Amino acid sequence: MSEPSPTERLLQLWDHLGIDVAHVATQMPADIAGLAAGSPSRLAGVVLCVPNRLDPAPFGAVGDRLLMICGERGLTADATAHAKERLPEAKRIVLADYDAPGWADVVADRTDDIAGEMTGFLGTLTATPPTSASREGTHAGISYRIEGSGPALVLLPFFLAPSQWAPAIPRLAQEFTVVTLGGKFLGGVAVLEDRARAPTYQAMFRTLIDLMVPVPGEAILDVGCGAGSLDRLLARRLGLANAITAIDTNMFLLREAELLAQAEGLGLIRFTPGNAETLPFADASFDCVFSVTVLEECDADRALAEMVRVARPGGRVGVIVRSLDLPQWWNVAAPDAIRSKMVVPPQSVGVKGVADASLYRRARAAGLTDLTCFPSLVTLDRPDGPIWRYREDHLLSQLTPEETTLWRVARDAGEEQGLLFMAHPMHCVVGRKR
Repeated sequence: MSEPSPTERLLQLWDHLGIDVAHVATQMPADIAGLAAGSPSRLAGVVLCVPNRLDPAPFGAVGDRLLMICGERGLTADATAHAKERLPEAKRIVLADYDAPGWADVVADRTDDIAGEMTGFLGTLTATPPTSASREGTHAGISYRIEGSGPALVLLPFFLAPSQWAPAIPRLAQEFTVVTLGGKFLGGVAVLEDRARAPTYQAMFRTLIDLMVPVPGEAILDVGCGAGSLDRLLARRLGLANAITAIDTNMFLLREAELLAQAEGLGLIRFTPGNAETLPFADASFDCVFSVTVLEECDADRALAEMVRVARPGGRVGVIVRSLDLPQWWNVAAPDAIRSKMVVPPQSVGVKGVADASLYRRARAAGLTDLTCFPSLVTLDRPDGPIWRYREDHLLSQLTPEETTLWRVARDAGEEQGLLFMAHPMHCVVGRKR
């Protein structure tokens, strides 16, 4: 028996809570695309809050009740501007003088703007309140917390935003019954968990650990652990031989990481708050220090210096980042007109972050020796998985309706042949502290 899809889980939760028609808001359109396309009557108003990947096609049936909020520049501006061309009845609000990369804490940054626009827009549409008296729990694998009263407003998780929806909830709860969702099947947690299941992603991570050579008794630090997906893989590999500490600035992800580790009987992993640029540990505290897809989003040189600082003499430091200077590749026989858009990875990197081959030079400058540098390709081949949808939605957000049709024909042909996959590049390095 197959696992329920996210759409099926959401509909089960709607029914469990006695919600007939709900407003819904998310940063990640793929989480509700199935609802919008297959059950539009269960949706009153739809808010896409700073989506940086957006396939407009599934939202055609709700275009007249769709609000898109975006930054003035960056991926969210581009994705929503393109979607607006495809969904002319939708409303698009631009947050002036603001960029919203995938890790932006957007609701904390622009609380009044976002809460005000949502309240005004959704107030003109009709949703129904939940009939269930439950205020907190888990159903169909989705956790929920309910605050306020009035029409149902369901808030799905952001990708990486540390505060999630929390800053706006007191204001939204004055007008709506706010239902905040979590768990491993939605938002950034679903993407991170799905990515960690990919065999080639696991192989890349195993290579990183093999090169760091942790021996029993050595202490290990993960800088920017997210949902703890890789820490659980590492704990299962090492058993009780090594203490693993995992830090992140995102308390939402840390809570989810702890729950997932406990569910797998891996509660010995120590999850604690911490910032890559100012690690909360003394000098020479760890034998192995690693970070995976984090240095794109912070001051990379400062983070590298901190990782070296907390490593013991002779300790090993490993880093993996996304590559924006190498092409990505889809095993899809699409027309040449689309290929130029297929090969360019999503251009997502902070001002002081690193997402190119300068990682190797930076690692040397940070004082690491005996470098092993290994660009890698991560292959994705499950088109129903969250990480595939996240990457494909970036491509679809750039295509015209005609190009989208051509893409889907070519994509479906690849799937029928059993040869549908894509590969995207990463830069990886392991070095030793003198």
